[in-house]
Amino acid sequence: MTNTLNAPTPARTPDRTASRDWTLWSTSARLVVTDPAQIALASTLADALLADVDRAASRFRADSELQLAAGLLHQGVEVSNTLADLVRQALAAAALTDGDVDPTLGYALDAVGYDRDIRLIEDRGVPVRAIVSRRPGWKSVSLVGNRLKVPAHLALDLGATAKAVAADWTATVISAALGCGVLLSLGGDIATAGPAPAGGWQVRVQDAPADPPAIVTLATGMSLATSSTQHRRWTMAGAAQHHILNPRTGRPAEPVWRSVTVAAASCHRANTLSTAAIVRGTAALPWLGDLGVAARLVDAHGAVTLLGGWPPEPRGSREL
Repeated sequence: MTNTLNAPTPARTPDRTASRDWTLWSTSARLVVTDPAQIALASTLADALLADVDRAASRFRADSELQLAAGLLHQGVEVSNTLADLVRQALAAAALTDGDVDPTLGYALDAVGYDRDIRLIEDRGVPVRAIVSRRPGWKSVSLVGNRLKVPAHLALDLGATAKAVAADWTATVISAALGCGVLLSLGGDIATAGPAPAGGWQVRVQDAPADPPAIVTLATGMSLATSSTQHRRWTMAGAAQHHILNPRTGRPAEPVWRSVTVAAASCHRANTLSTAAIVRGTAALPWLGDLGVAARLVDAHGAVTLLGGWPPEPRGSREL
């Protein structure tokens, strides 16, 4: 990751930027542009593009395209370009991770209680049961052109990848339209496009207030994603749950890692790898190492492990 992810280098004065912060999809959103005069138009474009993703793929909107088509997907349905592309990216994530990031976990998420917006979830008092699948669900999904077919016993949930894909799309479109550098953060998913400010994009990596912080510099075109077992949490039958499921059991992945942050050339790839690392637990270390990506993993006790050229941190971390 040489010259793409570095410790902060304050030798140059950063370009002037403008930013906007708001709440979206029960998380925080932040848009930054390198041309302050373009922030209003950039915000308008971002709102339109992100609303299009929500209308296409939300699992919590009864009027989303995905929900309206759900009852017909077993026989095959022509879907919009937006939904088809989101599904295509989700299937690519599943293939890259050998199914660790599986878009067919809709019913499994319902079973552990994540069947509505995270702000509305209540403890239903029903114990979670493991679901063992002999055949990975994602391999049963068919997408030919825009014709989507999903077996009736499966339900799509694109939440594991759609936010990161939306960040990539939105940053790219805004930069191309306005000719400026763009950083878009949707929760833990950060995409950049166009020229970075002088000295690069300065990004603070800290999943929760009690976690050890780090500040890194993203070079032009690089993205960063953090997956976490500390957010989107609730209880069911008194037991703690979180939203990242192990597809092989249908239950929340063991919280070996509090958070995993990965840098990559796209937010989609970074998020795919960070999510799969949560699912894999300790097995994520050799896997990410073989891929050669820059990654920062914080374990359940707060100890930090750095991989693939992630910049050294002052203390409390180990490099592999």
